[in-house]
Amino acid sequence: MRVLLVRRRPRLLVTALVLALLAVLPVPTAALADPAGARYAGYLFFYFTGEGTESGEQVYLAASRGDDPLHWDELNGGAPVLTSSLGDKGVRDPFIVRSPRGDRFYLLATDLRIHGDGDWDAAQRHGSKHIEVWESTDLVHWSAQRHVRVSPDTAGNTWAPEAFWDRTINRYVVFWASKLYAADDPDHTGESYNRMLYATTEDFRTFSEPRVWVDPGYSVIDSTVVEHDGWYYRFTKDERGAGPGAPCGKFIVAERAREFRDTSYDFLAECIGSGDIARGEGPTVFKSNTEDRWYLFIDEFGGRGYVPFTTTDLASGRWDLATGHELPARPRHGTVLPVTRAELERARAAFP
Repeated sequence: MRVLLVRRRPRLLVTALVLALLAVLPVPTAALADPAGARYAGYLFFYFTGEGTESGEQVYLAASRGDDPLHWDELNGGAPVLTSSLGDKGVRDPFIVRSPRGDRFYLLATDLRIHGDGDWDAAQRHGSKHIEVWESTDLVHWSAQRHVRVSPDTAGNTWAPEAFWDRTINRYVVFWASKLYAADDPDHTGESYNRMLYATTEDFRTFSEPRVWVDPGYSVIDSTVVEHDGWYYRFTKDERGAGPGAPCGKFIVAERAREFRDTSYDFLAECIGSGDIARGEGPTVFKSNTEDRWYLFIDEFGGRGYVPFTTTDLASGRWDLATGHELPARPRHGTVLPVTRAELERARAAFP
């Protein structure tokens, strides 16, 4: 019997090995892209500027200088790009989310106007039960504003709505802070505290019945979430006044969980930013487009507005002050959104 020996070419073996390795190696950070496959190459920053001016409680926009998340230019001549004509006719805490397909954006905001009034107690007893919603396909042209109710009758306010696509249920989870009063107290005269609620939606028009998401037994507001390596990292403001019983009151707490809607996240850190800022709220968190680094912007309310912090290890709970930054003037509670070069240039052209 004749045995035929077949020699494999070394080059073919090397090629096969390289292809096999490419199949299992992670995609490099520099290749971060939107769901349609376009590489992210910059950031847009949606924010409000505070209740101290007539137009401060509207939506403002800034653009990063290239792919740099620490240096920004105000767009639209420093004037708002979106203004509210419904509800309280003031909007705060703008949050923007990209759809899972990458072809649509939803911008949510708090329905609240404090300028000229300043009655924070009334705003939490008899405030809005609605959120404000705009949508866009290009970040330049926006739909008509929608005034959408999400909170129950027992709620006294509906603050800082955000949204996250939960792929386990194929729905957006929209979450916000509300003080909840007793059902037999329709005038909301009793005592209460803020807790985080959530509801689900497919279209930001109709919502499920709200449920309590975060309730540690004292007031918390302003949750925001980022996902990494199968973990959901949540950042929330401890709304208690700072004191012996709450040394980290008015600062940000970090937690994490394996399931987004889990009601018992694991504690990571508290007092984030303490020593660098006097107090903090309205955190917005995002990943760098170019490296394994995250940024956490914290609103030093009553002070400078947003101050940036950074880390290369979300699980550590440690955040360092980012130096050498140039943010817009008076940026308050908002969102930084990674965008493609085309999206960045289009926004700059539309709102020079």
